[in-house]
Amino acid sequence: MIGSLNMDLVAIVPRIPHAGETLLGTQFFTAHGGKGANQAYAAAKLGGEVAMLGRVGSDGYGKQMCANLEAVGCDVSGIKAVDGSSGVAMILVTGAGENSIVVIPSANHLYRAADLIVDDDRLAQARFVMLQLETPLETVILAAQRAKLRGAQVILDPAPALPELPSDLLRHVDILTPNETEAAQLIGRPPADLSVEDAQSIARQLQAKGSRTVIVKMGSRGCLLANGLEVTLVPTPQVKAIDTTAAGDVFNAALAVACSDGASLIEGCRFAVHAAALSVTRLGAQPSVPSRAELNAFLQEGR
Repeated sequence: MIGSLNMDLVAIVPRIPHAGETLLGTQFFTAHGGKGANQAYAAAKLGGEVAMLGRVGSDGYGKQMCANLEAVGCDVSGIKAVDGSSGVAMILVTGAGENSIVVIPSANHLYRAADLIVDDDRLAQARFVMLQLETPLETVILAAQRAKLRGAQVILDPAPALPELPSDLLRHVDILTPNETEAAQLIGRPPADLSVEDAQSIARQLQAKGSRTVIVKMGSRGCLLANGLEVTLVPTPQVKAIDTTAAGDVFNAALAVACSDGASLIEGCRFAVHAAALSVTRLGAQPSVPSRAELNAFLQEGR
């Protein structure tokens, strides 16, 4: 796992405020987050053998985030502390489970390509390398290149979304996993909820840009898997959503764990949509991650 570590500052609000508006919230709490750390934490808690590479600040948040990952068995020896503050995310969550997020990267932007070269030997031990876009883009590109050179499969969560992903990144990505908003933005369309037909069309366009497999995460509708010429809609179980923060990260982690255990991509997607569905029934990013036993029981209920 190569990516970001953030401390989430979460406020529960009646709705997302308009510009210039002040609202009274009902609850505040802090939780460990960051897309990279969320995926590392979730993969470890779901039974994967996980190591994390990244940067935290020299503050108390950095120590707490590393300890939290270590508590679920994630190898944190590749996370170094740098002078200054750790990454922070300010998150507003409504009663309907919708959220609005502002990220201040801080230490995350200090994990540079030169640092990755020092950590290159760790990539030789990986079967799957999971990437996001909350660290410098040149670091992400080099990580994808080096991972492929070492024989690993690369899973890229293209978030926060860019108008376009560089071709020298996409051609080293095995599995691209945008959500609906990100998928639209990656081909220059305005963010919007997508029909299944739209999602399929966009997935085909993204495949043409370099990634053989594209999985469009479609929230409560599940995910659309475009693998080579085959397209499959994998539905998600219906649950009452409390907080959707990090549901996409849980999906990616569960997908990687399932595939590393030998599951097919369709089986991996089914495992992943159930993990994500279970996570949205709980508050917080990493606190919402189910254990492997909880997920297995939930899957059994679905059958």
